[in-house]
Amino acid sequence: MTNSLPYWHVDAFAARPFAGNQAAVMPLEQWLEDATLQAIAEENNFAETAFVVRDGSGDADWELRWFTPTEEVRLCGHATLASGHVLLTRDGGDRVSFRTRKAGVLEVARAGEGYELALPLIRTAPDAWPEAVALLGADPQEVWLSPDRYGVYLYASEEEVRALDPDLRGLRTLGNDQFICTAPGRDTDVVSRVFVPGGGVDEDSFTGSAHAALTYFWTERLGRERFTAFQASQRGGQAACRREGDKAILSGPCVTVVEGRFFLP
Repeated sequence: MTNSLPYWHVDAFAARPFAGNQAAVMPLEQWLEDATLQAIAEENNFAETAFVVRDGSGDADWELRWFTPTEEVRLCGHATLASGHVLLTRDGGDRVSFRTRKAGVLEVARAGEGYELALPLIRTAPDAWPEAVALLGADPQEVWLSPDRYGVYLYASEEEVRALDPDLRGLRTLGNDQFICTAPGRDTDVVSRVFVPGGGVDEDSFTGSAHAALTYFWTERLGRERFTAFQASQRGGQAACRREGDKAILSGPCVTVVEGRFFLP
């Protein structure tokens, strides 16, 4: 006998297919074994697979968990936006909330032609990590780190960020940190590239959680509460970012690429 699960493939922070970051979204009737969730995520082979189950606690509409091909993660922005897109498209409504295990309650709301995603603001502070800097391929002007494995590496120009050729194998040995390389942008206020080789994603296409750190970093630096951002991966992804208290609000569209069934033995 074969079981099947609903399956959506969504390009998040993208106005067209084949851009932004890919996520699989899979609503479940109940939680499967963790080993099965991990095997599904490995099979999907996207940066993230999001699983949602109706929340019975009363704190949110759904429970939400995210898996890379190699591990469960504590926070993922683009797959949360993709989950909101799937559920609001399927079920209607203007907003949907998610209870997570380590990131609190997150919300996705309709906003114009796209959505707004509220994430916890990730605060960083000036620091040093020479072992990581030596592997990035060029020395940044500044290094800002958080206790939660997010690092922001500031470069002088978009050209420098685009030219980076980091030692991914070496970065992988340092742990599942996010290496967020950023600079002032040419066509947007901010540009970035994000490397997470220790988490199973050598270079991410668009990283919502990294922009929760960039929202803190750049609003402190720019002296204003909002900016536009482009993640200069091969696929590319774009968002509007703003700071509201202890939240980073990321705005962007999503596109459904595939809807179908995932078959389990």
